[in-house]
Amino acid sequence: MEPQNTIPSAWRLFRIWAMIGLQSFGGGASTTLLIQRAFIDKHKLMTMEDFTKFWGLCVMSPGINLVALTVLIGRKFAGIPGLIASLAGLLVPSAVITCLLTAGFKLIQNSTAVQAILRGIIPATAGIMLLVGLNFAQPLLIQGHKEGIFRLLISAVIILVCAIAITFFQVSVIPVLLGSALLSMLLFTAWHTPKVAPAENFPSAITEAGRREEDTHD
Repeated sequence: MEPQNTIPSAWRLFRIWAMIGLQSFGGGASTTLLIQRAFIDKHKLMTMEDFTKFWGLCVMSPGINLVALTVLIGRKFAGIPGLIASLAGLLVPSAVITCLLTAGFKLIQNSTAVQAILRGIIPATAGIMLLVGLNFAQPLLIQGHKEGIFRLLISAVIILVCAIAITFFQVSVIPVLLGSALLSMLLFTAWHTPKVAPAENFPSAITEAGRREEDTHD
């Protein structure tokens, strides 16, 4: 899906992020899914490939990934005003509602119905996280398929190994990210290096082009 050519203003970014923040129930996974649907599916301002690249930069940086992603997207579309508007839209409305809900939750936290609701939210959040993971993996697997079965297998193996290392062996996220980045650099960099013609072929190519131009004039 191709993004639209229109560049959103800072005010429009504030409204988009405010709607995301007001709907972000269930944690970071739901927020990530809402961002994808808002900027990719609904407003068509970016592609899933662009989103994946931005998310990769955010994962490699310290701090809260969603805040970093908000900064990158806001800065990309509307500069510093877009950055400020995006952060304000995401954080201010949702922070106000969170404070109000927290104050109200203290009055009903021991209710049986509330406890049952909380137990149901956890598997729902797990389902959202699974969907977000599939959205991230889809463009990588599609790109790998286009570049050959070997690239596809390598991408799939990296995804699987990282998931196993974190889930079953309790490896810290930092060495997993650094290891996958180093491995990807070693495996994929040479494949994307453009082939440049040798320098000694340039004069002959220029001479041949000159001869063709002379023949055209004749």
